[in-house]
Amino acid sequence: MLIGLLLVLGLIVLYIWSVYNNLIALKVRVKEAWSQIDVQLNRRADLIPNLVKTVKSYAKHEKELFENVTKARSSLLSAATPVEKAKAEGELQKVLKSLFAVAENYPQLRASETYLQLQKELSDTEDKVSFARQFYNQIVSDFNAKIQMFPQMIIAQQMKLTPAEFFKTVEESRKKVTVDL
Repeated sequence: MLIGLLLVLGLIVLYIWSVYNNLIALKVRVKEAWSQIDVQLNRRADLIPNLVKTVKSYAKHEKELFENVTKARSSLLSAATPVEKAKAEGELQKVLKSLFAVAENYPQLRASETYLQLQKELSDTEDKVSFARQFYNQIVSDFNAKIQMFPQMIIAQQMKLTPAEFFKTVEESRKKVTVDL
């Protein structure tokens, strides 16, 4: 009888241990996925000054647009939470669309090797940001589901785990960008 009780108790401890380790692993994966978004957003932010400099040499009269790009980049770099980053990222995306629309008016710029390389790198970065967002949201979904399922939720509550925030696109970034020159 004692051996059976010890065996059941041992299985319960092993189960709690397993759930605890699984929750910790998911929590770490959420942080890692968030850092991948941050890496790609910073990569894009680092490319922007070069792109602006290249376009500026052709479009000197577009001062307000360049100021908006700089502001949006600064907002992105200073944002801390997923919600702040998503809002800043949406604003930057909107401004970059305007920047590319302005570039369409300068055939010499579109033919510039530097501009083409920067545009390709930004496009690649946009793809990486998109993938990182999808990966992050999938991990957040897994984590949030796990901490709300019974019996894991009991252990999650003891660990004081709360649902993680999804990376959401802000409404402004869904709107069509128009540029009037």
